[in-house]
Formats: sequence, structure tokens, C-alpha cells
Amino acid sequence: MKTLLRAALMGSVVTLAGFGLAQAQEAPAPGTIIAVAPSGPVLNLSATGEAKIAPDMAVITTGVATDAPNAAEAMRLNREKMTAVVATLRRMGVDMKDIQTSGLNLSAQYTYRENLPPLLRGYQASNMVTVKVYDLDRLGQAVDAVVASGANQINGVSFALRDPSAAEDAARRDAVRRLKAKADLYASATGMRLKGLRSLSEGSGYQPPQPMYRAVAGNVAEMDASTPVAPGELTVRIDIQGVYELE
Repeated sequence: MKTLLRAALMGSVVTLAGFGLAQAQEAPAPGTIIAVAPSGPVLNLSATGEAKIAPDMAVITTGVATDAPNAAEAMRLNREKMTAVVATLRRMGVDMKDIQTSGLNLSAQYTYRENLPPLLRGYQASNMVTVKVYDLDRLGQAVDAVVASGANQINGVSFALRDPSAAEDAARRDAVRRLKAKADLYASATGMRLKGLRSLSEGSGYQPPQPMYRAVAGNVAEMDASTPVAPGELTVRIDIQGVYELE
């Protein structure tokens, strides 16, 4: 009986050695990822981590819309007013590289009448720019200044981070903590314990928030103080997915 058992064990060793040789002869190409299947039950979980941080820049979308009886006049008026708006931004300390045209349009304007052809009443030219402002203490002043110089459209003001990497990393750490806590809870509730983390993947990262201020600018010449614009606080979110093996 011992002889048979010894033979069986020797046979196992030979089989494993032969398997290893075959594997060595068929080694995967460099860079190939080999996934090892879990040997027991697993938990597939997701978690979201957050980090709150004050913004350090704002993005304004502003511009000029002008109406005139003909297209050339509408464009001329728009060009004059938009030149004044850009000059004001430059005086406020905004660099030209932080001013980008985001919309330039010329369209015919019609009056629609019942049972009659549309009546052309003139043309409208519009020129919109996206402006990055880094001095948030002067953001309200900048909004008022561009309006006073001729801008009559403010389509959005949003806040962002020049470099979100530190906030993203903080959100990642928070996400991992939340994922582990959730895994511990499930393991405890099922009477099992965590054997190890099998995989971890990341979903969406930082995205600038949607515009927080939206208005059509009016006459602010008589305002005693600058338009109040509150930067508030940004929430940076990171989504992760993880697979834990249980035992």
C-alpha cells in the first residue's frame, strides 16, 4: 500500500513538472496580462470617493449680440463692441491666451405673420468668448466691467481647478476606504472573511461642475458694488470598482 502511495505521489510530481515545462515552452508574449480566476466566492463592489476643495479659477462665457437692418452693419457694430470687451478684459489682467472665441454667428431675423410670407426685419450678429479668470476676488468686477464695455450676454460662469490631481488622489484614497468598509460589512454579514482584493478599477474622475451663474447681462452702470459671485466649494468624485475574494 505504501509502495502504491509513493508511486502515486511521484506520478503527481512528474505531472506537475511536465506541466511547468509545457508552460515555459509556451510563455506568453511580453505585456500579456494573465487573469487568475478566484478559487472561491467573490464580492463585486463599487464605491465613490470624494474630496472637497475651493476652486482657484473661473470660466466665464460672455459676448455681444447686435442687431442692424443689414448684415454688414450688424457685424460692424458687433466688431466694435467686442473689441471694447476684449480690451476691458486685457485691462483687468486677463491674458490673451485665456480668451477664446466660443461662438460667432450671423443670422437673419424675421417677423412671422399668419398666412403671409415671413418679413425680413434685419440681421443679428453675435460673438461669444470663453474667458479664464484666476483672480477670483475680482471676478464680480470683471463681469461688471465687460458688461459696462458693451457685453450684453453672460451665458455661464463655472468654477474649476487649475490642477485637480491632488484632489483626485484624495478622492481615490477615500474611495478605497469606502470600498474596503463595504467589503468588510458584506463579509461579516455573510459569516465569511476577506481573503484578498482580486482586482480594482477606476471609473470617471474629476469633471468641472456645470455653470453656477447664468444670466443675460443688463445695465450695471448704476450699481454701487460689483456683482456678487460666490466660488463656494468643489466636490471632486472618483468612482472605483473592486472584486474581493472570500473564504
